[in-house]
Amino acid sequence: MGVIGNLDDPRLNYDYSKRERGTVPQDKTRAPFQWVSEVAYKNVHSIVTRGYDTTELVEQGYGLADIIFIDFQARIPLIEETQMLNYVMILSLDDGLSSPAEIARITGSSTTLLTQACGASILAFGHSYGAFDAFGKMLDKYLAMAEKEGKSTAEVAELLARENLDAVHLGVSDLMLRDPAAKRTLARAEKLGVDGKYIAFMKEIVAAVQKLSDKPVDLDLLGAIGATMMDLEFSPDATWIILAITRAFDAGAHWCEEVEREPQRRFGEDLTPKEDYDGPEDRSVPSLEERKKFASAVEYKTPEEWKKGFEEKQNMYGTGWRIIEDIVDPLDYLKKQEKK
Repeated sequence: MGVIGNLDDPRLNYDYSKRERGTVPQDKTRAPFQWVSEVAYKNVHSIVTRGYDTTELVEQGYGLADIIFIDFQARIPLIEETQMLNYVMILSLDDGLSSPAEIARITGSSTTLLTQACGASILAFGHSYGAFDAFGKMLDKYLAMAEKEGKSTAEVAELLARENLDAVHLGVSDLMLRDPAAKRTLARAEKLGVDGKYIAFMKEIVAAVQKLSDKPVDLDLLGAIGATMMDLEFSPDATWIILAITRAFDAGAHWCEEVEREPQRRFGEDLTPKEDYDGPEDRSVPSLEERKKFASAVEYKTPEEWKKGFEEKQNMYGTGWRIIEDIVDPLDYLKKQEKK
């Protein structure tokens, strides 16, 4: 057998040509690879999560919200905590024909599986709809700053407001000026006695942002639900997961309705009438011989030419040139803030 590449290089730790072939005995000096999980296990008799038999849990009367606490926090929650999580999950379950719901219906219209439609919906559940991970990490960052530097929560709330005024994960916006759902969430948490430092801090953030904003703003559902979930001791990432999956129930209902109520749409079947088109007028296609009369190179000789060309492209939709900047990933935003 000839030498392959640099496998005969004397700097290698062993002679590759004399390596073992076939099954190599297990190396007893190190632990073998294996998946290890403290979340759950199952056998032929039961499924056990965090030490609790799930059949026994449901037989005793524990519900879905209780199991979520057990899965993510390894504890049986207080009745009031379960009631609060139920409140938040139901509030997050459906908000009508939002983009995630529409994505589920569009996916379902091509006769895909329910799981595919729900997965597509969750993929559309981006930072514009609930940046709970970035929101929660932001709160933790500034609360840790208050403790480390001996500042009051009101002081760091003002700092947070100044540094994150335009962030999509701020939790304060003009979305809920007429909708009482966000404030009702905090009121419910206070009534059940499950409010804590995060809800208190969120109220200070709202006050600080309102002082700085040049338009009316107030607590929104991201801020209300995010702070409430963290007072229930769910991590920012767990909050995101729980609420995104909760939304999948809504996506599933929309999929069912799409399949039952609307006709199947086959690839290429949908027609788009000219009445819905507002681009250039119909024009004849030049022959290859005539091509030079119509072709134009996008090459600018002067800054003035570049500016004119740029403005022309900005006047056209669907080119990407109208997008001045992309939505910033809140996690990247937080990293930049930490470097400061």
